[in-house]
Amino acid sequence: MATEQQTPRRRSSGSRSPRQVHFVHNTKPAAPNHESMTPLQRHIAFWDQDQDGIVRPLDVYSGFRALGFSIPFSLGSLLIPLFFSYPTGLAHSLIPDWRFRIRVASIHKAKHGSDTGVYDIDGGLRENMFDEMFARYDAHNTGGLSAGELWRMIGRNRCAADVAGWMFSFMEFGTTWLLLQEDGRVWRDDLLACYDGSLFWRIAEGRERRDEAEPAWQKGYGVEDFVRGMWNGGTWKTWELKGQKSRECSDEDAEKESDQTAPLIN
Repeated sequence: MATEQQTPRRRSSGSRSPRQVHFVHNTKPAAPNHESMTPLQRHIAFWDQDQDGIVRPLDVYSGFRALGFSIPFSLGSLLIPLFFSYPTGLAHSLIPDWRFRIRVASIHKAKHGSDTGVYDIDGGLRENMFDEMFARYDAHNTGGLSAGELWRMIGRNRCAADVAGWMFSFMEFGTTWLLLQEDGRVWRDDLLACYDGSLFWRIAEGRERRDEAEPAWQKGYGVEDFVRGMWNGGTWKTWELKGQKSRECSDEDAEKESDQTAPLIN
């Protein structure tokens, strides 16, 4: 509900907001060499603007803006360095970093409990756990997870006496759903690309060239979707309203075709 976007298109498209958002100092994000990085390091490398291995609070804010999130939501994202700076800095010092910087090389130290287990302890990607996640929670075998299925997954993964882990999981998957959902689901390929970080570069680059032939990112769920859904149907599920309207149009077309082919009676 906190993103800036247009009405989502079908899955074949990939775009988001019509308004261009640059990183600080108007610099274009450029994907670094990821060969030596773990998947978890690649997941956050998008926010390392100058590729010096350090993610600063301003990097976090401008990175979320580049992905199309609104100013209030991007300001709220500053909770990330607040909570994750100290764990990643423990490899260097026991004293907290007063600048709340996140160190990319030791991001695995910020892993928390009550998660999916898709990342291992070193930040590697467990593909078998990713497959198991969809096998268990994709109840209708659609290839995507709905908001309800994600909610059930978060609840099932909760460990006892791990309130912090519960909150982090909710914030992470809530943000993922706001960024990725299309037709009410987070689709498998998009989520996998989110885990290894490649999706973030694709979204930002798509937004940079929104005036060219390839459209920008248009998946996700924002305030505009919420308002439109509540106004038109009293529900936040705008994809259901669109599906209903599409079926109504199909029925009307079928009735018109039937009327045109019906024999005239004198």
